[in-house]
Amino acid sequence: MTLPIFNPAEDPGPSFHALLSKLEHPTTPSLVSAAVGSEGIDITHGTTVVAAKFADGVVIAGDRRATSGNLIAHRAMDKVFAADRWSGVAIAGAAGPAMEMVKMFQLQLQHYEKVEGHTLSLEGKANQLSAMLRANLPAAMQGMVVVPIFAGFDRRRGYGRLFAFDVTGGRYEEEDFVASGSGSLFARTVIKLGYAPDNDADTAVDLLIKALYMAADDDSATGGPDSMRGIYPMVATITADGFRAIPTEELAERFEVLLAVEAARVDRTASESEG
Repeated sequence: MTLPIFNPAEDPGPSFHALLSKLEHPTTPSLVSAAVGSEGIDITHGTTVVAAKFADGVVIAGDRRATSGNLIAHRAMDKVFAADRWSGVAIAGAAGPAMEMVKMFQLQLQHYEKVEGHTLSLEGKANQLSAMLRANLPAAMQGMVVVPIFAGFDRRRGYGRLFAFDVTGGRYEEEDFVASGSGSLFARTVIKLGYAPDNDADTAVDLLIKALYMAADDDSATGGPDSMRGIYPMVATITADGFRAIPTEELAERFEVLLAVEAARVDRTASESEG
């Protein structure tokens, strides 16, 4: 296979989407076509994802459950991905289009870096994801809705940043924390009560796993920790050192502490009510 050659007027530049269009490959073929006639089809959905800033960067997390109607479609779905070394994306909504969008997003960032010789700015990355959501709008109108969270460490400014989106491609930078998905209301409330801008990484991680745990307690589409199967939420920190996914073993230990605290709280509440 030979590399394509373009004249200067038609050169797509660092845009991977534009390159696919020049080669007459549709950028989102399965997203739009799969949505046509999707009424009556149970679409697999990822549910709750959250992110928050802390003193040295950002932490991003998501539960592992995917639902199809009233059924649990998957118990261990991946919802948190590294977009590149210094950024990550968490997906909520229709699982198939969301995962395809993440793969395309990762390719776009790699393509830009190879063509330009340097990484895209964090705002540029958020804008690229916004454009992909806008391109997915026809599918979203038929039920294939994708609403991700984007987070990263801005090496030019020296701190972490968070971005939320809507189905039309609207991009909104969040100052402190953000949540998306069916359990986002419950998770956001927990984060709001425990958030502080100067939290360290450990405190921020514990706050987000507590938020997901509480969301799972009130939202049937959000999965809680499953020690029997060894399934725990996906959590990653992004700092000046890059994207770091927290190992399952560490998350299991953190959840043991959380469950012990919650059990003590329940016992204390029960004792007070009896007294």
